[in-house]
Amino acid sequence: MKMTNAMMKNILVERLQRERWNIVYDHTNFQLRIESKVSGKGITISLPPIISKWEEKKEKAIDEVVYNVEEALKAMEEPQKLGGKEKHIFPVLRSTSFPTETKDGKKLIFDEHTAETRIYFALDLGTSYRLIDRDFAIQENWSEERIKEVARFNVRSLKVEIKEDDVAENHFYFINTNDGYDASRVLNESLLEKIQSTIKGTMVVAIPHQDVLIIGDICNEQGYKIVGHMAMQFFTEGRVPITALPFLYENKELEPIFVLVNNKLK
Repeated sequence: MKMTNAMMKNILVERLQRERWNIVYDHTNFQLRIESKVSGKGITISLPPIISKWEEKKEKAIDEVVYNVEEALKAMEEPQKLGGKEKHIFPVLRSTSFPTETKDGKKLIFDEHTAETRIYFALDLGTSYRLIDRDFAIQENWSEERIKEVARFNVRSLKVEIKEDDVAENHFYFINTNDGYDASRVLNESLLEKIQSTIKGTMVVAIPHQDVLIIGDICNEQGYKIVGHMAMQFFTEGRVPITALPFLYENKELEPIFVLVNNKLK
């Protein structure tokens, strides 16, 4: 059976029906908007990426979407505070096309990062998180500088588990703990510097989606094609895509690079 946007919409609407929620379908962009009648806040999900995951994981993909929506809206309905939550504030990476304000016009706190990425700041709620906006920070009597400083400190304290692999004489490091902050670990300069000290060729970094960080020790032209292929594949499969472009890491700076990927590359 070939899944269509209309079919996926019907399945999700049925699974997400709640008395306290409103569901609206955007036929133009193939998106579902689920809003809480309690908080007035909501979440928008795009159907095509869900269909792609359904083709691979079937019902498990739908279960994941329903669970994520439930947890996100539950968090929105509960009172949130920054006080006493210092250890639960983290930076999160997003593409530069990501909105800089909420649906209701509140300006999000962020820092510029690269030409492809931007750093936002989030309050971890356990199974979901809330991006911190200026109004929320003011309400909680927190300065933007304090939020950013605490977040960067916390990301350095996250455990780092690295898997390694060699492909065509190139060495790759993978961080994929699925805690929501794998891509954020790219902001841990001491981690990058430690890995760079072992690099024999050129250090390349990829942050295709929020749940993976890839670092490559590229020693030949094939290595660039491999990392480009990896970045594109992870980008298309990620729950929260960031960028399909890998980066050169030099002098503590990330510079986007374009890699022509051979589609036949495995």
